Amino acid sequence: MTNNQPERCSWCESADDYRAYHDNVWGRPVRESQELFAKLCLDGQQAGLSWITILRKQAGYENAFLKFNPQAIVAMSDEHREALYTNRDIIRSKKKIDAIFTNAEAYLALEKQGEDFGRWLWSFVGGRPVINSYKTQAQIPTENEASRAMAKALKKAGFKFVGPTICYAFMEAVGMVNDHVVSCHCYEPVVQQMKQFTL
Repeated sequence: MTNNQPERCSWCESADDYRAYHDNVWGRPVRESQELFAKLCLDGQQAGLSWITILRKQAGYENAFLKFNPQAIVAMSDEHREALYTNRDIIRSKKKIDAIFTNAEAYLALEKQGEDFGRWLWSFVGGRPVINSYKTQAQIPTENEASRAMAKALKKAGFKFVGPTICYAFMEAVGMVNDHVVSCHCYEPVVQQMKQFTL
């Protein structure tokens, strides 16, 4: 990199907020169930769009969906829900908005069955982060066996917008897999966090 800038994964170099997200959030292991639920919903909103579009609307989503608290989402009034369809702070797609309500119901159903959502999701990678060592962006897959299994299980549980590609992007973001390229300045710090991760 020029100007003494650290080397990063190439996908984030278009904007400062993208770089900040890459440096501080992407790939860092997340354990907490509600945080994972929020990220899964946000990744579903990305379908057909670039992640930076959703990233820049994240605060809008957190306000609109009550910090992604599943209990609060399902208890939302009809008036509040109807207002979301014209809310400029989020993607105004009825299907995508409705999916978050469907996902909240599915989350609560799993919880009622005694499933810890975080532990359940992490089971698809054996409960431990997968540390990859890709040298180039081109080597990184868009889905894998684990993301296909996760997508299938989520759909069976009633979740929407959770295809294998969305699930793989989710797995990358929440540190279930380390897909920082080895030359990226975040690679080693993320590896160290992953080695210390416990469920």
